Amino acid sequence: MSFNIFKSLTLFICINLTANAYAQDLMARQAPVDRKLKAVDSVSLQRAIRQEMSEIVSDIYPSWSNQYVNAYKDIDRPNTFPIDLRGFSMPTTSRLITSRYGYRRSFRRFHYGLDIKVYTGDTIYAAFSGKARIVSYERRGYGYYIVLRHSNGLETVYGHLSKQLISENDVVKSGDPIGLGGSTGRSTGAHLHFETRLLGEPINPELLFDFPNQDVTCDVYTYHNKGKNNMNDVPADWDDDVASVNESAAMEMVNVDDGDNSEGKQASSTRSSRSFYHKVKSGDNLYNIAKKNNMTVKQLCALNGISSRTKLRPGQILKMR
Repeated sequence: MSFNIFKSLTLFICINLTANAYAQDLMARQAPVDRKLKAVDSVSLQRAIRQEMSEIVSDIYPSWSNQYVNAYKDIDRPNTFPIDLRGFSMPTTSRLITSRYGYRRSFRRFHYGLDIKVYTGDTIYAAFSGKARIVSYERRGYGYYIVLRHSNGLETVYGHLSKQLISENDVVKSGDPIGLGGSTGRSTGAHLHFETRLLGEPINPELLFDFPNQDVTCDVYTYHNKGKNNMNDVPADWDDDVASVNESAAMEMVNVDDGDNSEGKQASSTRSSRSFYHKVKSGDNLYNIAKKNNMTVKQLCALNGISSRTKLRPGQILKMR
């Protein structure tokens, strides 16, 4: 009897050991398959992400053109449009602005972007995730340049590059290297010419990007359509003759009051007694902003499409004129 029990126990142990060994062997054989499946899943996921990003063509744009910076001259632009600046990357680590957005009296020409000091060979980065619409060369203007379209509605322009690191229709992520700084085209020294546009209309990049502090001015910037009398339908090419542009209208988009009146932080030497924009700081309210700019709260609200009960956010930009 005891012998039969011992025999049964021995048989049971052998079966368990055999089963465990088989299970371990099966798991070992299955591991490469699991790794392959994970690799397949990863590749599929990456493909799906790239496919989704490749379809970044904002609904507000009527077409996709690899030819013109401003291919939308006859389009009806929205009265207002929120531009999400979250997920940004600074296009360069340089903090030095050498030429600002606005009308240039000495050249009798409007400057549609910012010039930021870089050295030849410095890396230039995509400001937001998006897709390369133009990667081209313009001898009398941008030199080697890139135009990216982003899902937030913006298009960004990077000019005077010494080298382009991407091709047309490439998908890029925010912060990806896209080119190297240089001095090609109409340029007298190495710098990055940087533009921000919505449906072809240039927007002062300093309303969106704070280069000295390497940050954006707010989470969401609201674009306001100023109408044809205020430079909506600007020429597509940087070197076009724009001497007929009304200077007072041109300067309207230059002046920004950030609440700091110290020297060296003024956007233009021709700043008027009242700024055209105010960047909301902590503690600001509609009453003190209106009083500072010699206007009523009602006028301030009407200009910005808000009510007297609207809660202001630090970094928010308000129109003053």
